[in-house]
Amino acid sequence: MVKIILVAGARPNFIKIAPLYQVLHQVPTVEVLLCHTGQHYDSNMSQVYFEELGIPEPDYNLGVNGGTHGWQTGQIMMRFDEVMEKEQPQCVIVVGDVNSTLACGLVAVKRGVKLVHVEAGLRSFDRSMPEEINRIVTDSIADLLFVSEKSGLKHLHDEGIPSEKVHFVGNVMIDSLVWNKARIHGQTILDDLSVKKENYAVVTLHRPSNVDDPVRFRELVNWLCDISKKVKIVWPVHPRTQKRMVADDFFQSLPENIIVTDPLGYLSFQKLISTARIVITDSGGVQEETTYLGIPCITLRRNTERPITIECGTNYLVGDDLTQATKLVDVFLNGKEKSSIIPDLWDGTTAERIVSILLERL
Repeated sequence: MVKIILVAGARPNFIKIAPLYQVLHQVPTVEVLLCHTGQHYDSNMSQVYFEELGIPEPDYNLGVNGGTHGWQTGQIMMRFDEVMEKEQPQCVIVVGDVNSTLACGLVAVKRGVKLVHVEAGLRSFDRSMPEEINRIVTDSIADLLFVSEKSGLKHLHDEGIPSEKVHFVGNVMIDSLVWNKARIHGQTILDDLSVKKENYAVVTLHRPSNVDDPVRFRELVNWLCDISKKVKIVWPVHPRTQKRMVADDFFQSLPENIIVTDPLGYLSFQKLISTARIVITDSGGVQEETTYLGIPCITLRRNTERPITIECGTNYLVGDDLTQATKLVDVFLNGKEKSSIIPDLWDGTTAERIVSILLERL
């Protein structure tokens, strides 16, 4: 029997571990344990995802949230080390690029336990992003690296990662989207919010570069107010963003055509973006989901670690240029769309490929 600990800490992680858990759980020679670090602890950002994606209650919840990046990483390492001491697994699987990914990866390697990184090789080449540091360090210490898009193969090669460690398997986040297609279709969120298919835009903002700077955030809110004169906006507000909006009393100044909601569950959010006219975001995962769904996406960032979403997907990177963003909104509202294709191996069977390779290598 092989014991594997599957780690998740933040909302995007839950979407990625769900297919992995489901496939691993069916292997009779594998005991899979779930460890939730607690990095995202709000029920809207955590518990609802476990329920909707069919993930059982975690075997361990480390309860680490808040604090600086250093404090959070250190606390996760100390508490996860206790889990490792108790369970003595043969393998730890980490996904994505959050602090939990780095912290648990370091603990595993220091204990001589095989480390697997799912969604390896992504690079923004912007080291001001904490996620970029997490990605680089985790990839440098992992024993097996599973890549979601071909840019990752080049990055890992350039960084000297031995090719036998690296496997291009596709995007496990898309597995959740494919597996839940019927349930997503049946969601009532459009009726609940009184919006009509392809007649609204979805906004998500949470990056520090957009939210933490009050001048930049005010500029973005004013811009969204202008855009709402052209199209209704649905804005599920991230807890980080909500704090900024409350502190600066933004909620009172929003026009009626901007519908603000709490963070949505996975199924409702996917329904919302799958029938939107436009998505405006600074999220990495949303760039991928809109590319798979064929929905135009405007990304308010200067860089992206997911270039495939621009090269063959529906994503446009506008940086700080809201004039360009406005022009793109007008283009999309006039019915013009970017031709796009679904990237290689984004087919809903990535988890099966990962587990097949993993069982050969353990």
